[in-house]
Amino acid sequence: MSVVAAMRRFPVFPLLFAVLAVGSALLAGCRNSQAQGGPPMAPSVSVAPAVQKTVQLHEEFSGRIEAVEAVEVRARVAGSIERVHFRDGQEVKRGEPLFTIDPRPFTIELTRAEAQLVAARTAAALAATEQARTSKLVEQKAVSQQEADRTEAALRNAQAAVRAAEAAVNAAKLNVEYALIRAPIAGKVSRANITAGNLVSVGDPVLTTLIAQDRVHAWFDVSEQAFLRARASASKAVQKVELGLADELGYPHAASVDFIDNRLNPATGAIRMRAIVDNKDRHFVPGMFVRVRLGNGGSAAAVLIPDRAIGTDQSRRFVFVVGDDKIAQFRDVKLGALLDGMRVITSGLQAGELVVVNGLQRVRPGAPLAPQVLAVDERGMPVEAPPPSMPGSPAGSGSKKS
Repeated sequence: MSVVAAMRRFPVFPLLFAVLAVGSALLAGCRNSQAQGGPPMAPSVSVAPAVQKTVQLHEEFSGRIEAVEAVEVRARVAGSIERVHFRDGQEVKRGEPLFTIDPRPFTIELTRAEAQLVAARTAAALAATEQARTSKLVEQKAVSQQEADRTEAALRNAQAAVRAAEAAVNAAKLNVEYALIRAPIAGKVSRANITAGNLVSVGDPVLTTLIAQDRVHAWFDVSEQAFLRARASASKAVQKVELGLADELGYPHAASVDFIDNRLNPATGAIRMRAIVDNKDRHFVPGMFVRVRLGNGGSAAAVLIPDRAIGTDQSRRFVFVVGDDKIAQFRDVKLGALLDGMRVITSGLQAGELVVVNGLQRVRPGAPLAPQVLAVDERGMPVEAPPPSMPGSPAGSGSKKS
């Protein structure tokens, strides 16, 4: 039986031949790919040269933000809280009402004191009249000197009673005034610890706390050596420092030292310093951790690289350097100050060496790389290259819309 006849008699044969043909093609493709296979492609990374610049020398410290003014608001008179005038966390001006204590007992006491003052003044007027009359009678020898002395003493007692009554009126007025508790400073209040209807006594409990917001203090401890260097270089009475928060790059906030303690702490060998900083934008909150940079007046040539080029391996800091052979070199480095995103390298790197700045996670020591050298600006910061144009698209038309 011929093949053609067999295919006509058994229709499954064409399908079998097709499967065999596809399998042969796939096997040939696998062999070709194995024959063409080679080493993996070198990862593409961005590199930039380490730059050498003259930098101002600084000392860096850690500190805390504290309020310039902080007040515990307490009651000056005892009574029942009638009203709370603020919202928790509200900013208030000096003199704004915060709490009202029921003023009725104090107004009643004021009325009583004013009535006693009227009575005292009336008694004093009568005593003055009697004393004047007695003085004339003494001149006429109509009464004894003893009677004149008695009326003189009565007048003085009446006048003293008037002064006591006036003081009682002033005290009663003061209690009425204290029944309305006002903000002693401008600032931000905390939550109200006491609500309406609760009884309070004089000075207890703390009703709320109030802190000034417009300016804050940064407290920090400076080592003896750093203090001596800074003092020797200070040419002005007011020394400037720079501040940065934990989530900020560099030290973007200017401040002025307004207090230096009068002694070093013998246990730590450090001296306490304080800087005052403007906070009109409410950037700082008391209790925040802050980084402080204090200049010591010196300058020196330093090698700088972008801070993002530095890797961390437990307690070590390292960079990857790319030489002419385009091989990644692992390099331990020691770090200096951070200046506007550029890190001073005190050892382990020389100016002009190419350092991996992007793609650090793809680099392995001794592995080949495909480096792209980036230009740097005047600070030494790499300038990112624009993305390549898509194939077939006209130059300069990537993001333009008609």
